[in-house]
Order: sequence, then structure tokens, then C-alpha cells
Amino acid sequence: MGSDLTKKPKQAQLNPNWLQLQQKLKVRGSEASRPFKNSDTDPSNSILGKRKERPDVESNGCEINPLTPLNDDSSLTDAVAMDCEMVGVGQGNRSALGRVTLVNRWGNVIYDEFVRPVERVVDFRTKISGIRPRDLRKGKDFMAVQKKVAELITGRILVGHALQNDLKVLLLSHPKKDIRDTSEYQPFLKSGSRRALRHLAAELLGAKIQTGEHCPIDDARAAMLLYQRSRKEWEKSVKDQRRLKQKQKKRKPKKKAKKEESSDQSSVGVAS
Repeated sequence: MGSDLTKKPKQAQLNPNWLQLQQKLKVRGSEASRPFKNSDTDPSNSILGKRKERPDVESNGCEINPLTPLNDDSSLTDAVAMDCEMVGVGQGNRSALGRVTLVNRWGNVIYDEFVRPVERVVDFRTKISGIRPRDLRKGKDFMAVQKKVAELITGRILVGHALQNDLKVLLLSHPKKDIRDTSEYQPFLKSGSRRALRHLAAELLGAKIQTGEHCPIDDARAAMLLYQRSRKEWEKSVKDQRRLKQKQKKRKPKKKAKKEESSDQSSVGVAS
């Protein structure tokens, strides 16, 4: 009797149908835990093709910078934009070149260097120029930079804003016919007055620049983009101005010739 009590009770046998059901449930549970891949619903295999992932900038809700180049072509093009940042020398009221940047027609940087001025710097004008003493310690010699810039802009259309200031600190000149200055282009003026580059960039490009320390790369890109967007009309106006000047030049010699003829006739009359 005691031996019967110590025996373990037999486990109840499960119905075969119940075992099959449990196995099916296990299989379905494992499939649900895997990544769902269905050719009918997966957008990557849809008839529209693989969906292009949005950049992180868009997913974070940030605005895309309209000045960002659309490619990485850094070749030297027929038109280049230039912007310079200046530092103060002498009593601080005279400007000297502290940094020069050139971009090609796509907005990609082709030259960007800090420059050691010939004279001692007394004002780095950091709040505007963004230049600090450490930048000029590693800067290049002025003469070397001047030579390189001259090579890059020679024979090309030079774009910029108030370029006379940049050329002045570089001690360079450029043919007027090849200058495209956004501060002087008639459609960019307001009531005949020049406008700041930051205002043109904000209104016409939707770009924010010069909100603090100036970035010559952004400034050069803004000037180039302004030029590119108005290039067709701008170049047409330049050609029209050239034709007008040529006509004026042709008319002047004729007037002089008529004056000479009349003076010759009068002198002949006096001699007789």
C-alpha cells in the first residue's frame, strides 16, 4: 500500500490534435518576431521602385541651406566669385587682407587662404571678419596669395559684392568688362541705392548670411548664386552697354572731322 503511494502519478497524454495546434502556434509566433518582408507591401519592392531616404536634415525639421553646392565639382570655371575678409593695420582704420576665398560657378571652393599682412595687425575685427591671431600665424605670405589669386581670376568673369574693396586690399585690378558686382547690378538696387549682400541673399535666395562673424565662403557663394540666377539678363545688359559705348565712340570722330573741315575752310577764306 505504501509503495503505491510513493509512485509518481502518470502524466496525462495530450490529444494529437492539440499537439499539432501548439506546434502551429509556435511557428506563427516565431514568424511574427521576424522582420516582416512581403513583396506586395514592402515599399522597396513596390512598382514605384525603392524609396529614396530623406536626408537627416529634413527628418530633423531643419531648413536646407540654399547656398549648399549641388555637386562636388571643384574645377576652375569661366566665372569665379571672390570674397575677402579684412583686418585693421596702422592705427586700425586701414584695411589689410586677412583671408581670401574663391568659389567656382557651382559654389565649390577653389581657393581659401588666411593671409599674413605685410604690416602689423592691430585689430583683427573678429566680430565681423571671424579672423583670430592663430589663423594668421598659419597664414600664407601676402605676395604668394596675391600671385595665386591673380592667376585664378585672369581671363575670367569675376563675381562678388563691392569688389572694388576686395581688389584694393589685394592690390590687383581686373577689366571692368569682366566684373559682375552684385552691389552695382541695376535690378538689385533699391531706389538707386546699393543694398547689403545679406539683404539680397535673404530676399532673393532665402539664405541667411552675416548674422554674426562673416563667412567668406557663404558670401562668395551668395554672390555667385545671385549672378547665376540672373546670368542671362545680366550678360545681355553688359552686351547692350558695350554696343552703346561703341556707337558713341564712332560718333565722336565724325564730329571732330566736321570741326576740322570747317576750321580749314575758314582759314582758306582768310588767306584769300
